[in-house]
Amino acid sequence: MSLTLLYRGKNVRFSMKLNKFHWISAITVFAIISGFIVHLIMSADAKPENLRYSVTQSPEQSNETGTVNQQQVLALTMKLAELQSQVLRLNALGDRLADEANIPEKEFNFHQAPPSGGPMTQHLSEQKSLDELLVEIAKVEKTLEIEEKQLTMLESLTLGHYIENTSYLSGRPITKGWLSSYFGTRKDPFTGRPATHKGVDFAGKEDSEIITTAAGVVTWAGDRYGYGKLIEINHGKGLKTRYGHNKKILVKVGDVVSKGQVIGRMGSTGRSTGPHVHYEILRNNTQINPIKYVYRKAK
Repeated sequence: MSLTLLYRGKNVRFSMKLNKFHWISAITVFAIISGFIVHLIMSADAKPENLRYSVTQSPEQSNETGTVNQQQVLALTMKLAELQSQVLRLNALGDRLADEANIPEKEFNFHQAPPSGGPMTQHLSEQKSLDELLVEIAKVEKTLEIEEKQLTMLESLTLGHYIENTSYLSGRPITKGWLSSYFGTRKDPFTGRPATHKGVDFAGKEDSEIITTAAGVVTWAGDRYGYGKLIEINHGKGLKTRYGHNKKILVKVGDVVSKGQVIGRMGSTGRSTGPHVHYEILRNNTQINPIKYVYRKAK
């Protein structure tokens, strides 16, 4: 099968005879080119459509963005005012605590005014930008951090003043009972041989109250060889007290105790023959005779 193409123009005339392979190839090429042209036309029509939606913002969207920014500014302004108020409250608290503890004013600078500017009283058109507000908030947060450290130091100093004023050792470590054994050399109740007794013993009924003889900080509260359940308290200036053979311990390490506070219950734990409290006083980690402190007059 063949196909004859005939062209007749005004001044030109020619004819071409194509076999089956030639004319099928021509039709195929024409179809491909036509499809490519149609694709270009459709792509050209679609591109402006996509471009228009990607860059154009409606007035409503612009207004909404402005409203969001305005709300952020107001929220940050309120946050800044809240932080400034907190700084003022901490200043007042610090001043009061320092005054009650009789701490010199020069040791703490609670009178320094926090960053201010009255953002809540500004007109809307005069409000600070988001960046400015964030900087102000960062400054106030830094001030709060400094205030917190000052108050922590004040707490430690106040505690030190309190312990120093109430760490005077005097009296007995019991509320009821009697002195049953003295400091020094005695017959060991277990072996019958002479042995050094590094404290004094107060006997009484089981569960009787054991009390502190001065204010201080608990540095040991638990079992210890020979002592049974032991409580040790540091009173500062190199002085410590120990209360041994407790049935029950009512304090824990780190507790601040006051003079006369109940810290345990009398028992017979450890190396003991009956309910009593073994009471020691240490100066620079060496046991000394507690008797003069037991009969010492309280301040």
